[in-house]
Amino acid sequence: GHQLQQQLGSLMGSDAVSPPKALDAAAAATVAAGYPAEMHDPVESLLESEGFVPAFFNSLLMIIVTELGDKTFFIAAVLAMRHSRQAVWLGAVGALALMTVLSAAMGFALPNLLPKQYTHYAAAMLFLYFGVILLRDAKDAGDGVSDELAEVEEELINKKDEGEGDGGDAESGNAVNKSQSQGPEAIATGILTQAFTLTFLAEWGDRSQIATIALAAAKNPYGVTLGGVIGHALCTGIAVVGGRMLAARISEKTVATVGGITFLIFAFYSFFVEEA
Repeated sequence: GHQLQQQLGSLMGSDAVSPPKALDAAAAATVAAGYPAEMHDPVESLLESEGFVPAFFNSLLMIIVTELGDKTFFIAAVLAMRHSRQAVWLGAVGALALMTVLSAAMGFALPNLLPKQYTHYAAAMLFLYFGVILLRDAKDAGDGVSDELAEVEEELINKKDEGEGDGGDAESGNAVNKSQSQGPEAIATGILTQAFTLTFLAEWGDRSQIATIALAAAKNPYGVTLGGVIGHALCTGIAVVGGRMLAARISEKTVATVGGITFLIFAFYSFFVEEA
């Protein structure tokens, strides 16, 4: 019995780990195993992802120079002169945001079908093509108000006349004509629907959509998407607030020249600076 007591005493000596310390060590190990030492912010992780920031600014700049004075820009401007600016802005931005997501998704899928090097140089060729086309349009354009504005106004007037002539059955004029006999919420919904439909159809196949696909194929698709959505929101905001006044002050030639030079800069950077 005496020897057993001595053995127990030696186990509890200074060289052994005391029960409280052992429990503390076990608890620390459990906490370290169960909980990460550092929680990662998903927004911070997205911003730190490869190529996000350059893709964001490239997309933002590309949308601004292509959408100012574009057909969708004047659709929002003309509708906002006749209807609620908030409803027009929400409908147009909703359509453009959806188109941006779809375009970026198509661009994201291209590198999975083709080698990254091919999509990189294909995007550079598209930038070069759009740059040349815009500069050619700028050469042929006059210094007056953009022809896009007159074309959009004529189309909207024709759609309105068709809606009234057919008893309100035309696609674009139907929503607003029917909602005028209802409450303010129904009117706003009709205007939003009209702005969404007209903008989405006008944007499909537009050069900004094709450029977004090319940009997403060559760069970070999340940065391209966010930059594109914010760019569309800014341009549409300018359109609904003072698009008609801006169109009267800035000529189509100036807009096309700036857009063409920007696309040529993108092409030069893709060919000679950025690695495929």
